[in-house]
Amino acid sequence: MADPLLEFFTVMDSQGGVVVKVECIDPPKFDLDLYLQNYRGRTRFDRLYLIGRSSVPLCVDALKAAILEAKRGRDPQRYREVVECLRIAAPHDSEATYDQTWLENTEVSNRNETHRLTLELKGYKNNLIKESVRMGNEDLGKHLESIGDLNGAAEAYSKMRPDVSTPKHIVDVGKHLVCVSLQRREWGMVTAHLNKMGGNQSPEDEKILQPYIKIVQGISYLGQERFLDAALSFLAADAAVPSASYNDVASQNDVAVYGGLLALASMDRKDLQTKVLDNSSFRQFLELEPHIRRAVTQFVNGRYSACIATLESYRPDYLLDIYLQRHIAKIYSEIRSKCIVQYLIPFSCVTLDTMNAAFGSPEKPIEEELVSMIRTGTLQARINTIDKLVTAVSVNPRQKLQTTALETARSYEKQAIDRLRRMALAAADLELKGQRKMTPHGMNVTSDLMYDDSALE
Repeated sequence: MADPLLEFFTVMDSQGGVVVKVECIDPPKFDLDLYLQNYRGRTRFDRLYLIGRSSVPLCVDALKAAILEAKRGRDPQRYREVVECLRIAAPHDSEATYDQTWLENTEVSNRNETHRLTLELKGYKNNLIKESVRMGNEDLGKHLESIGDLNGAAEAYSKMRPDVSTPKHIVDVGKHLVCVSLQRREWGMVTAHLNKMGGNQSPEDEKILQPYIKIVQGISYLGQERFLDAALSFLAADAAVPSASYNDVASQNDVAVYGGLLALASMDRKDLQTKVLDNSSFRQFLELEPHIRRAVTQFVNGRYSACIATLESYRPDYLLDIYLQRHIAKIYSEIRSKCIVQYLIPFSCVTLDTMNAAFGSPEKPIEEELVSMIRTGTLQARINTIDKLVTAVSVNPRQKLQTTALETARSYEKQAIDRLRRMALAAADLELKGQRKMTPHGMNVTSDLMYDDSALE
């Protein structure tokens, strides 16, 4: 008889999902209960549900915890989805059946609450009380978000803007819209809403708001695969502010992992030293995840194979993160490529056996990876398959200097001509006139400004 859990993950794998197996790598190192204590709000269910659909060893426990989390909320659709997953993965579990009573009561309660809040909002609008209208839209938006109607919640939150009267109201509107956009994975909208939140706060309020903005901005950049911008945002977060101001999005441990991994993928050794290891504020985050600090230190000190080994041992944990999962393969690939390039810099040639000992494995020799890096231009080297050597291709310094000098000279010549032309126009007291065109209404309009160089002679 086939194992239901195996069939479940076979389906997940066929649908393009990420499956963390026990056979190939170490199991995740975190405890579900301790992990969940770092978060509040709807992200708790999202994270449990992702772990349940991705981790073989944690599947059943995570799905059962997600069912309990769903029943604490008011979203019937989430409850149905997670119960359906558990029915496939563990059909004989007591939690793998629908609680019809809870579903019916919740749906009736949701409809009644939506109707009540809608009627209240209409009454506030008829009375033309701006503060009441704002609060009515906020209450309706929170309710719609809690029952899973994200489109309706975004619409209700957006209608709060005309009635805001204080800087705190502006921040509240922005946070609501950011939360909805994060759940819908609309990274561009996240940035747009964040830009409308700052600028009107007192210094104390700005200090409290700063880590929230930086962390959410970093998550938005991560979603767009702008790794350097994301790393700089996470590294700028103020660790002195309590995590309660942003733990509905991420935890302090997440900030350390996101910032450290993205910095390794996008920064050179000097920047890693100054912006990560010597960053007094970010160091407080790194203390929560010492293996990230160890990996960065190993890279800066030139221990590249040890850095990769450290990160690989924690790959299962990162594959279970809702924001990192889709990008972890690319992040690790970029870190590995940087390690290989840095490893080869001091040498004119290295044997393939040495490279395999440092970066390869019995299942996956490094030759194919080196060929791919050379073809993409990431690595400037040649592979001698006869002598089993990797030879660095050095750039001719004289040719490089000559190319740079010629480009500088052309740029200077262009700037000089433009400046002389402008000076001549001013000295001749000439007026720039545009080419006039007729509009459909018969009016003359000026298009692009034009002048004749012959007038300068």
